[in-house]
Amino acid sequence: MQEPTEGVTPVDSNPLRLSKIKKTAAGIPAAISSLNHGIRKMGVVKTVKTLLMVNQKEGFDCPGCAWPDPEHRTSFEFCENGAKAVADEAMKANVNPNFFKKYSIKELLGKSDHWLNKQGRLAHPMVLKSGNSHYESISWDSAFDMIAESINAMDVPERGVFYTSGRTSNEAAFLYQALVRSLGTNNLPDCSNMCHESSGKALGSTIGIGKGTVHLDDFNKSDLILVVGQNPGTNHPRMLTALRDAKRNGAKIININPLPETGLSRFKHPQEYMEMDLTSTQLADMHIQVKIGGDAALFQGIIKHLLDTNSYDSDFIDEHTNQFEELKSHMKSFSWDRAVEDSGICKDDIIRLANMCSDSKATIACWAMGLTQHKNGVSVIQEVVNLLLLGGHIGRPGAGVCPVRGHSNVQGDRTVGIWEAPSDAFLQSMEIGLGFELPKAHGYDVVESIRAMEEENVDVFVCMGGNFLSATPDTRRTAKALQNVGLTVQISTKLNRSHLITGHSALILPVLGRTEIDIQGSKRQFVTVENSMGVVHRSEGKLNPASSSLMSEPSIVSELGYRLVPENLPWRELSDNYDKIRTLMSNSLRGFDNYNQRVRQENGFLLPNPPRDELKFETPSGKAVFSINTLPDVSIENGQFVLMTMRSHDQYNTTIYGLHDRYRGIHGNRRVVLMNALDMAENGLKTRDTVNLESHFKGSVRKSNNWIVIAYDIPKGNMAAYFPEANELVPLDSVADLSNTPTSKWVVVSISHGQELSEEE
Repeated sequence: MQEPTEGVTPVDSNPLRLSKIKKTAAGIPAAISSLNHGIRKMGVVKTVKTLLMVNQKEGFDCPGCAWPDPEHRTSFEFCENGAKAVADEAMKANVNPNFFKKYSIKELLGKSDHWLNKQGRLAHPMVLKSGNSHYESISWDSAFDMIAESINAMDVPERGVFYTSGRTSNEAAFLYQALVRSLGTNNLPDCSNMCHESSGKALGSTIGIGKGTVHLDDFNKSDLILVVGQNPGTNHPRMLTALRDAKRNGAKIININPLPETGLSRFKHPQEYMEMDLTSTQLADMHIQVKIGGDAALFQGIIKHLLDTNSYDSDFIDEHTNQFEELKSHMKSFSWDRAVEDSGICKDDIIRLANMCSDSKATIACWAMGLTQHKNGVSVIQEVVNLLLLGGHIGRPGAGVCPVRGHSNVQGDRTVGIWEAPSDAFLQSMEIGLGFELPKAHGYDVVESIRAMEEENVDVFVCMGGNFLSATPDTRRTAKALQNVGLTVQISTKLNRSHLITGHSALILPVLGRTEIDIQGSKRQFVTVENSMGVVHRSEGKLNPASSSLMSEPSIVSELGYRLVPENLPWRELSDNYDKIRTLMSNSLRGFDNYNQRVRQENGFLLPNPPRDELKFETPSGKAVFSINTLPDVSIENGQFVLMTMRSHDQYNTTIYGLHDRYRGIHGNRRVVLMNALDMAENGLKTRDTVNLESHFKGSVRKSNNWIVIAYDIPKGNMAAYFPEANELVPLDSVADLSNTPTSKWVVVSISHGQELSEEE
């Protein structure tokens, strides 16, 4: 193991360029950007060929977001960021043994995340032996032996932790959880723990299912669409097409977010230029610029007005809900003054929005991390559900809840068993299908895993995709914890910072990407994924593998299963024919009957969703439940600010494709903090000045220096900065109630003046 290191992203010294904020999303600039990223990484011919296969019925599922595909598809079923993701995966496998001979771990730690990603695909299994400064080549057999030896040496199964990224296919994820549970533990943290865990908890307790309840076609039937705490123009660009179509069909769209986002102002589909349509579509009818953390107050204000004016669906409430009277009683103590103060929205605008909700016969509420990553993440989503239940907007065409997932298969991974806290019913079904007993005790989520590493209670950490170090909070603390582990294993396509902050020993296992041909048992295989709206469909790679030394994720898991628990399943037979994996899934999972046949249907199939399909709610009462919540304390001390983390436009989760945030007009440097101009003036700051940041939580302080200040349209008292750079300011112990999700959208910070910049553009 190298000397202990902090693992934070190096300070960015690149020159900062600022341009005008864009008024229209997508359009020609998006088309040009898509092509440029592709051509730089794949060449012209391969770019055109590849992009025409993205999200097609006989092609591969985009490795980007989880937005569903329309039944009737065009030739261009990809967005700008999807094109970047595909081009990124199609790079040459240049990160080979010679690369690791050239660069030591120490040298690589000094490189930016953007630089690390640009080096190309991982080409060969690599090992970092204890005390060494460089990775070196290792055979697949030796790598598997090393993992099996380390796992077998554990005193108890709980000393192994097995993380999963949301890009893992259903087949790989199912085998992975079967393997881990075969070992005797539910230590299966995943990226959901850091994003939509709050959604799952809130929806499970209110409507009896931890998923959304809308179809894609519901957007065409909706009267009102609420887009809350979400930036679809950057994070879910294909959603903009659905919003455009909804708008053309008469829907009103409300954007509720601290930042105005270009994607919700005007949108132009690039394909329309080919049809000589030069007009763009205004999407949002109203931007509600809520303060960070003020969403609960806003929604309670809407609910208060609806109750006071008797603007609710009494028949739906009487037949399908519980605790309505308790909600009415609770709202008698509601304070308009506090709602206005906490939300930053005047009473008249709250009432205006409430009246739009009252007039709507079909309302969809969409949200993402802007709601989930708060201490009250679960309860604020319950308030959203309260609002929809008041109007009967569940199980109705054009209406429902729509938590928008970021990873391409994060919902599917959870559906097939990637979860540290499985229900008894799920485990019973799995035992019937698998034929062996599974552990019942809940395992570690992400935050608990880091704490266990801190306490030296983890011997083996396996990371199936993703970039654990950069995705998690409190970077220095997480890095220190990871270095306490005996063996860390990264199953990856691209080099990232998690390969550089390791246990005493470390392995990198390179895998096939979603875009690549997967041949097992002399036959081409396909995998399946589940989108944000519960549709399961196939995905078959079409590109030649970047390296002949790559294995598929199902094959890696199967080989480990064969070496560790050969008696439990015919592991190698399963990896030779993915149909056999799907047969096992059919026998084990609710809603997966005749899986092999149904997934071969043209558009896949829809998983059961009782609230949506039958107005049935799998709650203790059999009814949907109104939630009773007090407003969170959003007060901070004088001189402090609330900071939220966010993505740039040239970014997919922790992967940095480029150094531009085109819509926000920020280029070249990512170490920036967006700040209200009045706050800047009060603190003697101007744009391009540098500040040092300190985050505060229960007496603990985290410091991060040399951030460039940019004046931006953000509520007074609020700030925003990019992750993963700002993750070092997010306290590990600051988590959402019930879901344990890190509060990356509520970081209390103070500022001090930093060093003067030597050069200004």
